[in-house]
Amino acid sequence: MANAVLVVDMLRCFLEPGMTLYAGDRARGIIPNIQGLLEKEIKIGSQVLFIADHHDPDDLEFKMFPPHCIAGTPEAEVIPELAKYPGELVPKKRYSAFYDTGLGPKLEHLKPEKLVICGVLTNICVMHTTADARNRDYQVEVPVDCVASPDEQEHRFALQHMEKILGATLTRFKEANTE
Repeated sequence: MANAVLVVDMLRCFLEPGMTLYAGDRARGIIPNIQGLLEKEIKIGSQVLFIADHHDPDDLEFKMFPPHCIAGTPEAEVIPELAKYPGELVPKKRYSAFYDTGLGPKLEHLKPEKLVICGVLTNICVMHTTADARNRDYQVEVPVDCVASPDEQEHRFALQHMEKILGATLTRFKEANTE
């Protein structure tokens, strides 16, 4: 059975300089690794799901964060570097890709061997999606060189939490694919 790759919030809002919540150069640095991960996973028949913030203009989240990724705007689009890969868009309005989306039923139908979760931000949407996946008893793998946050301390905390508390397996894309 193939895997499901959840590409979390690799959107123009977070990955393009000048956008509302640009996550920084470190976040841009994971793009080549995610490209390689997708190429590897697609070759073995894995399903790619692009998890994407798609907020309403009056979303209550905007009391905590500036308005961002409003549905239908360029900010809510998958970055061009990844948009060329085959996959399905799963819009979300909250941190977890499972909350009030069609992801749960889609995964029940796909029956993946494991979920490979990558993207941004490690300490927010990646971690909350991982928590909900583990609460649904999915085996989860998080390649640490395919996730990023602008705050390195929060990034490290989230990785440790996902491994030690949530039971996700931390891997490295580059080490696993060097020749």
